[in-house]
Amino acid sequence: MEESLKKYTTSEFSSFLNSAFDLPDQDIKSYSPLTLAYIGDAVFELLIRNMIVARANTSVNTMHNHATKIAQAKAQADIYFAIKDKLTEEENSIFKRGRNAKSATTPKNATLGDYRIATGVEALVGYLYLENKFYRIIELFKPELIIR
Repeated sequence: MEESLKKYTTSEFSSFLNSAFDLPDQDIKSYSPLTLAYIGDAVFELLIRNMIVARANTSVNTMHNHATKIAQAKAQADIYFAIKDKLTEEENSIFKRGRNAKSATTPKNATLGDYRIATGVEALVGYLYLENKFYRIIELFKPELIIR
């Protein structure tokens, strides 16, 4: 499966966006971990929504409630513990930077530990997305791991 997905690792999508919106190229390694988590949160949400919509054409409220449960800090922490042994050294480093970042936001419905782990997961997803490693996002965050 990995080989067939690698064709999507090109920067065509990013190049298209940058060109269409006249955006400068950025050095991803210069982004703060919270910036990576910011974009990673959106990418993770899109991944979840795609999985939910593909599985059931149901009411928007039902889909939203399902997506909300999956995007919660506790659920993301559980996902991290399921994938942590599959992370490369670089991916683990990005995760740790995100997890250890000091956020001005405090968790509402989660423990501080779960919240920080979720931030690390989102930073990792954001980094992989910005690095155009879509295949790796799919490899790590398989539907059977996320949709239960």
